[in-house]
Amino acid sequence: MLNKIRNIISHEAQAILNIPVSDSFEKAVSIIKEQVHSKNGKVITSGMGKAGQIAINIATTLSSTGTPAIYIHPSEAQHGDLGAIQKNDVLLLVSNSGKTREVLEMYHLTKNLYKQIKVIGIASNTNSPLADLAEVTLSTGNPAEVCTLGLSPTTSTTVMTVIGDILVVLLMDEIGFSKEEYAKRHHGGYLGQMSRGEARK
Repeated sequence: MLNKIRNIISHEAQAILNIPVSDSFEKAVSIIKEQVHSKNGKVITSGMGKAGQIAINIATTLSSTGTPAIYIHPSEAQHGDLGAIQKNDVLLLVSNSGKTREVLEMYHLTKNLYKQIKVIGIASNTNSPLADLAEVTLSTGNPAEVCTLGLSPTTSTTVMTVIGDILVVLLMDEIGFSKEEYAKRHHGGYLGQMSRGEARK
């Protein structure tokens, strides 16, 4: 059992190390900085299933670190939530396969609303429909799932989370986000106390 645990950890860690590092990250950060911090837009994240949960995490972490973001469920978008999107927003679509029907529909519906909207994709397949449509695609490196069946989103969602963290940290650096600004957005809990210097680690 202990060896199995070590192998799982090793598999996940190696997948993170295999994330393709390219200028796509720089392009994505540039798009977000321009649209959100220069044009007063926001990041709209979206995805289905487990990828959608990662998209929620990316949105909430961006918001708490100075880059306004919200999550819109791609199915709910078709029932009115699309109205939350504005012309200077950035659409960040998360789909491991890059073929998720609801995510692609979200893309087309948003483009129908605002043709000029910028789109960033996170996907394993850089030859997928999502990758073809997005201005920038951040590749996961297409890792094999650590799941015994090789099916359940496990390693892929781990890597997606790290890609989201990369975007968050790069954007914090780009906008010079401070502990004082963090405290204004994260008042409650232990982290809020830490940011105000009211608690010790």
